[in-house]
Amino acid sequence: MLRFMTAGESHGPCLTAIIEGLPAGLNIDIDKINKDLARRQQGYGRGGRMKIEQDKADIQSGVRFGQTLGGPITLVIRNKDWANWQDRMSVSGQPHGESVTAARPGHADLTGVQKYQRQDIRDILERASARETAARVAVGGLAKQLLETCGIKVVSHVTNIGGAYIDRPKVDYHSIEELLNGSDLSCIDTDAEERMKQAIRDAKERGDTLGGIFEIAVLNTMPGLGSHVQWDRRLDTRISAAMMSIQAIKGVEIGEGFGYANLLGSQAHDEIFYNDELGYYRKTNHAGGLEGGMSNGEPIIIRAVMKPIPTLMTPLASVDVLSHEQVMANTERSDVCAVSAAAVVGEAMTAIVIAEALLEKFGGDSLGDFTAAVRNYRERLGR
Repeated sequence: MLRFMTAGESHGPCLTAIIEGLPAGLNIDIDKINKDLARRQQGYGRGGRMKIEQDKADIQSGVRFGQTLGGPITLVIRNKDWANWQDRMSVSGQPHGESVTAARPGHADLTGVQKYQRQDIRDILERASARETAARVAVGGLAKQLLETCGIKVVSHVTNIGGAYIDRPKVDYHSIEELLNGSDLSCIDTDAEERMKQAIRDAKERGDTLGGIFEIAVLNTMPGLGSHVQWDRRLDTRISAAMMSIQAIKGVEIGEGFGYANLLGSQAHDEIFYNDELGYYRKTNHAGGLEGGMSNGEPIIIRAVMKPIPTLMTPLASVDVLSHEQVMANTERSDVCAVSAAAVVGEAMTAIVIAEALLEKFGGDSLGDFTAAVRNYRERLGR
């Protein structure tokens, strides 16, 4: 079983992740992981924190001479801003610094202090922060390297920010990485990207924030990942849960998604064809690569919507959690828009889910056993 956990606070000494279940013998390229961490920090509309941190992952266990050993792998990402927060985030001693008591609408602040019976909202916001996703991106980087051994790739791009959107039917998923070269917003449509940038500039002038939509494609999968037999084994269940676990994600769709509401059954389903060269194939992919909770061999297409970031420079009305007086919400250093960063996190979470499904189906304590099982299955299906 592939599993992972993360730990750490936004302004603590570091973020840590432990991942268990990767087979022994997988070659690890730390530069690829750090490249994804850098991608998560980029994007037009990001805030000042990105100028402080230059995230890099250090592997502390589970890898020797560049190969996995089969045991748990520990990843550490150190927070450079910790130098400025050691007193306020100290593990011991007396409380230092001003408490945060004005809850931000749309954040974990109020519900968190109610649930955990805390007096200072910082006790909640530090862990609830999307800074935690840096650890997930590092874990996703390991998962991607397992997928590479099967010829599977996960890519992402931004399709909508603040109502400025691309012409999605024209997307060639196999060319996304090439088309994104030089894009500040991970957008393949240069005209749409300029409209997105203008929307971000306008929001920043108003002290406001913007959300948007990103799309993920899993390429060169095989049929049969996941299962129809139980609700929690369905691959669409697990992908959707992984996307919704990302901070600020409020909706997920696969394939046509909510667009199905506008289609007839004769328009909605992907007709099946066969020839000796291709085997079974489809000319359309309305299902987004998933049928009956299982991958069907077509690209897996996922979209997720990110709400506008709840920390506003022009704050909303709130209540002080100690005095119960009406106040304006707390303001923290924040981004105007982080949809391009969320796309990288979505990419990582998708890679983790697909890697987990592959290991469940093909097993293998060693990479050789795993890749042999994948190869035999592909040969049986002619894929």
